[in-house]
Amino acid sequence: MNRDEALALLKKNLKNKNLFNHSLAVEAVMRRLAEHFSEDVEKWGLAGLLHDIDYDRTKDDHARHSIEGAEMLAGLGLPDDIVYAVKVHNDIHGLPRLSLMDKALFATDPLTGLIVAGALIRPEKKLAAIDVPFLLKRFGEKAFARGANRETISACTETGLSLEEFMALGLEAMQGIAKELNL
Repeated sequence: MNRDEALALLKKNLKNKNLFNHSLAVEAVMRRLAEHFSEDVEKWGLAGLLHDIDYDRTKDDHARHSIEGAEMLAGLGLPDDIVYAVKVHNDIHGLPRLSLMDKALFATDPLTGLIVAGALIRPEKKLAAIDVPFLLKRFGEKAFARGANRETISACTETGLSLEEFMALGLEAMQGIAKELNL
């Protein structure tokens, strides 16, 4: 599956614009991380883009989220490593994160929410208005972006990156697609 096919599939399955933008953000960060780790940028990008493909159907049953998505992607013939990364990004299943891609996707998912929240509290409401020190400060504020699970984001250390390095790569990636995200 190429990116255009994946985008068409995503548009067919996700009707919420914010969730669609979240998928674009996760894709961008995963692509940047793949570059950093000298991994397959296209494969990591697809995992990020499609990780929440089932969310419209499973949002009221979190225990089914990512299982249905993984099944859908497997049925479409996507590689097993992408399917598994999608499945394990939802930690409710208790499945081990085995590959570097699994670990990166797990931590990236909530990071994008923290970064978006950081941009939205600035008067400019732009990604260009924030930096890593700003995000690190907000990361320590429990009331800020409650949905961005700090423990999950901190799991970035499983990839060998520090929290600061991870945030820097994530912010850089999202700033690179700021126009697409309307941020």
